[in-house]
Amino acid sequence: MSNKLEQLRKLVTVVADTGEISEIKKYKPKDATTNPSLILKAVKNRNYEALLYQAIKYGKIQGNNKSEKIQCTCDILTVKIGEEILKTIPGRISTEVDARLSYDTYRSIEKARKLIKIYNNLGISNNRILIKLAATWEGIRAAEQLEKEGINCNLTLVFSFAQARACAEANVFLISPFVGRIMDWYERKEGHDCKTKIDPGVLSVSNIYSYYKEYSYKTIIMGASFRNTKQILELAGCDALTIPPQLLKQLESEKGKVTRKLVKSIHENNSKKRPVSMTHSEFLWEHNNDPMAVEKLTEGIRNFSIDQKQLEMIIEDRL
Repeated sequence: MSNKLEQLRKLVTVVADTGEISEIKKYKPKDATTNPSLILKAVKNRNYEALLYQAIKYGKIQGNNKSEKIQCTCDILTVKIGEEILKTIPGRISTEVDARLSYDTYRSIEKARKLIKIYNNLGISNNRILIKLAATWEGIRAAEQLEKEGINCNLTLVFSFAQARACAEANVFLISPFVGRIMDWYERKEGHDCKTKIDPGVLSVSNIYSYYKEYSYKTIIMGASFRNTKQILELAGCDALTIPPQLLKQLESEKGKVTRKLVKSIHENNSKKRPVSMTHSEFLWEHNNDPMAVEKLTEGIRNFSIDQKQLEMIIEDRL
């Protein structure tokens, strides 16, 4: 019998949740995803010194002041790392918009267009890129516009059903519900024991999957932020799963049968009438009724912004 990772690949699209090219080459995922935390980690690795040098060289000749030069350097560095990853995978790389723009639709769109332009100037087409945005109302609206322009998006930090529903209604290409962080919240706040109760992170993704398939939404569901292989295997059958290297290694070493847990609805492709799209106020009401989602979304944005600032400090020092 093949190992669990090989079996899982037959049921889901496996995505590498890392910016480490050596790990991506090792596990051969179809796609890969990065975020500010992973970019910061990569920059501290000597293997990326050449890319950092190239980005700084580019940044020095761009912008009219220090702040603009730093931003240009960050953008080109993020794209250059994405370019290197794309050399090792057949699919797409997810590249994230600055988390500090999460509540600004216009500036998120402008930043996404700028990142895409850099990719395009390197000869990389849109069909190999996903622009990552936080799934705030403003981020979802930005993604809705970008999708109309042929720029596919990955809406990240999805914790509430309201976020998932609004993303589908905006025709977003892909969403990333954060399984492990949901579990973290319940363990800390309510003493939830995943060994004796249903994992709330797994349940959240399962509910989103059932809803999307029932109403034939095309938005891809990519489970993310896993804490253990049990969570991963409980979502076998999901559209995609983004998995960190340590859990990929564990799955590769494990034997035993992997069975499909998520099954498509009998209603799929039967043109079941969809609900009327949510309004802004409905979204806020539904999302804010989920204290876990409110806390984890803002925390995620805040932490990504902290890592972005650290990256900028490193680049400022080099400049």
